Amino acid sequence: MLKYFTVQENQTAVWINPHRFGEHRQSLVFIHGSGGNSGAWLYQYSQLDKAFNIAAVNLPGHGESAGTGRQEIREYTLFLREMLGVLSLTKPILIGHSLGAAVVLDFAAEFPGLAGGIIPVGGGVTMPVNADMISGFRSEPQAVLDLMCKFSLAKENRHRLYDALRASLGAASVEVTAGDMLACSKFDISERIGGITTPALVICGTEDKMMPPSASEQIARSLSGAKLVLIEGAGHMVMMEQPEAFNAQLQDFALSLPAA
Repeated sequence: MLKYFTVQENQTAVWINPHRFGEHRQSLVFIHGSGGNSGAWLYQYSQLDKAFNIAAVNLPGHGESAGTGRQEIREYTLFLREMLGVLSLTKPILIGHSLGAAVVLDFAAEFPGLAGGIIPVGGGVTMPVNADMISGFRSEPQAVLDLMCKFSLAKENRHRLYDALRASLGAASVEVTAGDMLACSKFDISERIGGITTPALVICGTEDKMMPPSASEQIARSLSGAKLVLIEGAGHMVMMEQPEAFNAQLQDFALSLPAA
């Protein structure tokens, strides 16, 4: 169910379990990607909410959350830190997709020990976005969005997921999505990632054209003890394209960690 909480003086929409958080259950916090919203995790929270405490966040200016989007990953990291306090979540597992992957990596580096585990999905140590793409998105947002959605999905999955993805990403304002792209383009954790000691599972689709598997391989090499999982038949939206395989890996990782 979607509930609203005040975070950084704005109403923030978060999908959480319809029932109360279980005291001795693992908590999963999901952070969507650029221009996205909590609906990106539909196949996770609808299938895992009986086993875990779940909070799927809508970042500021995204989905039903008030406020404006940010243009720095660190600003989203600080938002996430405050939100965890508002939700009274201790050592949750942070799952972030694309821009969200950058946020969870930055969070683990900036606030060591506060997350019980991290799962960067379709991320990178850097996340370059061509400046022409950002300016092109501002001038021709519909055309660029069409291309983004097309290349975010493996070819064999486009017929069943393209329309839903296009509607979801198209709901964000142009400035919010462009700001997210800019935030990604400036992200570089290469000098700090080696200091992260939080348990990590790194996931990527084998057919990811937006952030190729080599980027996730670099993350996994840089994190001590990290497990890398490449999921067949999935592109950048791996959690939507192959939810059963994704959820199985997530659940195994989460249950291997001590509950807070």
